[in-house]
Amino acid sequence: MRLRVLTINVQNDEGDPRRTGLLNQEIRRLAPDLVALQEVCYPGRRDQLADLVAGTGLHTTHQAAVLDRLPPDGDRYGGTAIATRRPHRVLEVLENRTGDVHWWTLAVSVPVPSLGEQLFVVPTTPWRLDAEAARERQAVEITELDARHRTGLPTIIAGDLNAGPDASSIRYLSGLQALHGRSAHYHDAWAVAGDGPGHTWTVDNPLAAAEIDRVIGQPGHRRRIDYVFVGSAHAHARARARIVAARLIADRPVDGVWLSDHAGVVADLDVETVPSS
Repeated sequence: MRLRVLTINVQNDEGDPRRTGLLNQEIRRLAPDLVALQEVCYPGRRDQLADLVAGTGLHTTHQAAVLDRLPPDGDRYGGTAIATRRPHRVLEVLENRTGDVHWWTLAVSVPVPSLGEQLFVVPTTPWRLDAEAARERQAVEITELDARHRTGLPTIIAGDLNAGPDASSIRYLSGLQALHGRSAHYHDAWAVAGDGPGHTWTVDNPLAAAEIDRVIGQPGHRRRIDYVFVGSAHAHARARARIVAARLIADRPVDGVWLSDHAGVVADLDVETVPSS
């Protein structure tokens, strides 16, 4: 079965009011099955999630629906959200706090017809350049969450991980190094099937350029920090999710409007079970 996975940080509703509508057009055009969204406005301020998926038929969960309080920075940054083609079931929510900023990881179970249940994990990690230790801890927590809820179908992890492919947190998820005595392995969809550097946060995007100047302060900053990861055969002996394509969206303006300060990543997967020998 072909599954399409999309992840994009939508930058809440900052700036041009046309952005959310144009993002909705892109989501409808792409028709994804699993969608990871970051920095989505809290419904108490604006139901941006409903606007993003209007007309798509997708089923949604915003972190506001599963938390018992509004994080102190929720009004500013928004929160993590999930949208799926078929109704999903929330399994667990993890809080990750760095200083005064709270980030959340959502994990849901999604039915795949004729194949079973699939675990879909959507994290957001701290953005500061000096927060790699926190990103390391969160990467390990994500894999521990996967171990608690893993199904026969390969786990999908998608989100804004705020670290380049050479960072320890990403190398850990990619099976290239151990952390805290733990090791894991997931396939990085872009590394398997993407073309070029795949930068998702870059000074070439004017919505990102001002923020990059503020928090990085160096010229020419370009990084790939948004990912789709797919569970490997080591953890899923009876199924495969073959990555057949990976590409960027929102990496150029639409009708003169940049859709977000991040580009998104779309990955197409062929999911199948492996007959027992």
